[in-house]
Amino acid sequence: MKCFVRTLLAAIALAVAPSGAFCNAETIRVAAQRTGTFGWELAVIRAHGLDKQANLSIQIVELASPEAGKIALRAGNADMMVSDWLWVSRERELGAKLTFYPYSSALGAVMVPASSPIRTLADLKGRKLAIAGGPIDKNWLLLQAALKQDGIDLKSESTIAYGAPPLLAAKTLDGEMDATLNYWNFCAALEAKGFRRVAGIEDILPRLGAKGRIAMIGYVFDEAWASANRDAVARFVAMTRAAKQILSDSDAEWETIAPLTGAPDAATLRAYRDRYRQGVPRRPIADEEADARVLYRVLAGIGGRELVGPAAELDPGTFYQAIPGD
Repeated sequence: MKCFVRTLLAAIALAVAPSGAFCNAETIRVAAQRTGTFGWELAVIRAHGLDKQANLSIQIVELASPEAGKIALRAGNADMMVSDWLWVSRERELGAKLTFYPYSSALGAVMVPASSPIRTLADLKGRKLAIAGGPIDKNWLLLQAALKQDGIDLKSESTIAYGAPPLLAAKTLDGEMDATLNYWNFCAALEAKGFRRVAGIEDILPRLGAKGRIAMIGYVFDEAWASANRDAVARFVAMTRAAKQILSDSDAEWETIAPLTGAPDAATLRAYRDRYRQGVPRRPIADEEADARVLYRVLAGIGGRELVGPAAELDPGTFYQAIPGD
């Protein structure tokens, strides 16, 4: 991966600026929260001049919420955002020809206090559970689907509290809940405070038919825009891969971006670093898409039309297939 990224960036640099001077950089507008993980990567990109090497100017369209990003993308106020392939497939079914390219395979986890008697997922039965993201959150649906294979209907056999991730993390810390299923960064913060992972969602995916760790979220953009800017999209992906590689290789880089992460202490920063690195996608796009098709059926079966709309299968054009080397 490292060799491929460096080679591609070098080739791009020679193609766009044979004299060594970068000019007329193409702008890509990315709808994102400045404090999110894309903000971490963007800081690395700019610090190492990866945007200049790719002859790109990355403009952040700052978001108040993920929904705002979807609105900005649909309205043409942003070229790209980070979302999941489930939403992309649903939008395609409704007529919006969006497409998806993997960004991260970091998924949520079930977290409990270190002294908790909960040792396995089956032990969640009858407990008070804090579920981030609401009743049709993908992590929650996948967890339910896995436990139904063991004859456990977690939704009806446990006490469920839905809410915002930071609120539920706080309630779990205060001992109000027996366990929480939260997003990866909140789980990392809990780990730093001594909480224990019962299981990550990635651990249950093989039980549901997936062959590997799948990127549930990715860069989302319009198909027509990508077709008109195919080379720029390839350079963007190579640039972000290079940033991910730097963050995967360098502990010192994490000290530099520490203020952006909001980590209150070194233990939390280390937890963010380790879980982020585990979530860097490293599989061929064909393997990602194959697993997405399998998990789409699982999610459609348990989440129904409210989650996926009328389509029983992942839309064939959901995954973007035009990146060199994929």
